[in-house]
Amino acid sequence: MGLCVVRSAHLKQNIYWREIKNETISDYERARTILEKQGWKIVGAVLDGRPGVRGVFNDMPVQMCHYHQKQIINRYLTTRPKLEASIQLRKIVHYLCQTNEKQFTKKLDIWHQKWLVFLKERTTNPETRKWSYTHKKIRSAYRSLKINLPYLFTYQKYPKLGIPRTTNSLDGYFSHLKELVKIHRGLNRTMKLKMIDEILAKKQP
Repeated sequence: MGLCVVRSAHLKQNIYWREIKNETISDYERARTILEKQGWKIVGAVLDGRPGVRGVFNDMPVQMCHYHQKQIINRYLTTRPKLEASIQLRKIVHYLCQTNEKQFTKKLDIWHQKWLVFLKERTTNPETRKWSYTHKKIRSAYRSLKINLPYLFTYQKYPKLGIPRTTNSLDGYFSHLKELVKIHRGLNRTMKLKMIDEILAKKQP
């Protein structure tokens, strides 16, 4: 079981939460529908990159969380890569929060052009004779950046909306919530859910 939570970063308030079995696109669709019926006007969304969720908010500005983008790159390249191509790509991503779309795109394109032959290297299985790309994880890291690129600098394109570039406001709340649940692990399910409701309902100062 888990929680689907929608948080207003400006109000510093959780405005929707619901217990869910598995995180699905329909959970986000339900959340948006309920909030809009309640009178909330959603003008933008900051997402963690889960496939398919952008489609729920395709009629408004969507920002890809910088923290989650960096985490995706770390999963593919590790935090201490040894290959020079990986090291250079991580350096580009390191400055994600300190650049703009034009500069970031230029650096990414230069990197790709420099390592194009390297990225096309193939390894053939001697038994099956089937081939695969030798540097699949680096290719995946680059592909992630290219796919998310249109959403990495949304916060700069709509300055009046004040869109955050990360989901830190919500992530910090989840960390706090997990700690409290761990401390009170002896509570039965009903009491635990009641405690979670009370915590989520509190507005941060």
